[in-house]
Amino acid sequence: MPRRRTASLWESLARAGLERGRSLCATDTSITLAELESGSALGNRLSELRDRSVLVSTSDQLAAALALIELDGIARRLVLCPSDFDRAHLPYVLATAEIDAIVTDTPAELSGFGVACVMPCHRAVHRQAVDRSARHDTEWILFTSGTTGVPKMVVHTLATLTGAIKPAGSLAGPVVWATFYDIRRYGGLQIFLRALIGGGSLLLSDAGEPVSAFLARATEHGVTHITGTPTHWRRALMSPAARALSPEYARLSGEIADQAVIDHLQSTFPEAKVAHAFASTEAGVAFEVTDGQAGFPSSFLARDGDDVDLKVQDDTLRIRSSRTALRYLGDGSESLLDAEGFVDTGDVLERRGERYHFAGRRGGIINVGGLKIHPEEVEAVINRHPNVRMSLVTARKNPITGAIVAAEVVLALGAEPCIDALTVERTKAEILETCRSALAAHKVPASIRIVNALAVTPSGKLGRRNA
Repeated sequence: MPRRRTASLWESLARAGLERGRSLCATDTSITLAELESGSALGNRLSELRDRSVLVSTSDQLAAALALIELDGIARRLVLCPSDFDRAHLPYVLATAEIDAIVTDTPAELSGFGVACVMPCHRAVHRQAVDRSARHDTEWILFTSGTTGVPKMVVHTLATLTGAIKPAGSLAGPVVWATFYDIRRYGGLQIFLRALIGGGSLLLSDAGEPVSAFLARATEHGVTHITGTPTHWRRALMSPAARALSPEYARLSGEIADQAVIDHLQSTFPEAKVAHAFASTEAGVAFEVTDGQAGFPSSFLARDGDDVDLKVQDDTLRIRSSRTALRYLGDGSESLLDAEGFVDTGDVLERRGERYHFAGRRGGIINVGGLKIHPEEVEAVINRHPNVRMSLVTARKNPITGAIVAAEVVLALGAEPCIDALTVERTKAEILETCRSALAAHKVPASIRIVNALAVTPSGKLGRRNA
């Protein structure tokens, strides 16, 4: 018996209701979802993309959003190309994903890669009759957020992507989502789909838009639900514009959420439900924590009635669920799953009492004379200081131990820029004292440098590197 096709994104969107004035909002344009009932962002060329493997590569998030709504169920495969993608790897992606069509808002830049069908897509809807009859469980191909070099491509379907999303009607009152994420990466795509299927509107950020401007737009549009990485939030909470926002729900994901950033977010938005979630491109959405504490209860590993199984093996979190990706794309790609069907996330856990805490990434350890250190553990201690907004701990080469621990620290608003040298030295001494009291000696930073800003990746995470 043939497997039944699941509902396409457009079919799910229609079921959620298009009559409520829901919209996708960019800086200078808002497109209501109802406009798509009698129109298309791809004009009269949508039919040309049936059964094709399509690369969606736009500089603009709104154009990408419209293309994804149109193409799920129509295209055989969708490859989501984030704005920071290195085009030196484009030939590999085109060949591996068997791309035979490109949808883009910069067609002149992508016409020289040997793909015959290069179709323009912009942030506009053309009024016309559209055949939206779907016949595919379209494959959605995402790049892992930590990709360097040749990209690792992960295969999902709409069903695996939406396994954690409740349908429309589950949220009371009008819901307006906003996200700092790029919707072409897993974290942002989750919010895009959650807004559409959950019956809300979505405010999108624009490339190069200052954080303060995005927060001001969020306030203007009455955003009720807003998400980002802990790094996104640390930067956002430095802006006075954050104080004008009054969300009902604020969430962190994508990095370790330490207690300092959770507490600061809750104090800034006292009426909001503050949550932090764990998800990855390969493993999907695993869980959300809403008790205001870093880490998660050990009872999560024994929950009944959920379609997510968790276990800790070799100190890393492993996840098995219907939300995990199907496979990696490409010849010779390693298996996603272990023998029992679990994804090894590579995230190291430490159990403290009845709670698990994230220590860091398995591949991000600093080795000081044979002693191992997770940078995130040291950062969590540094970030406790009331004058610290964010920090980055790295390895610095040392001829004796091989490496030493070094920290760069951004001070909180009000502690700079008029801070005097004496106060800087006192703050550094207090940070060191806090580290000495909370950490083993080899984990205490050998140097602390006060900086104005830290590098952040396009996916909203701290730009980690070893010096």
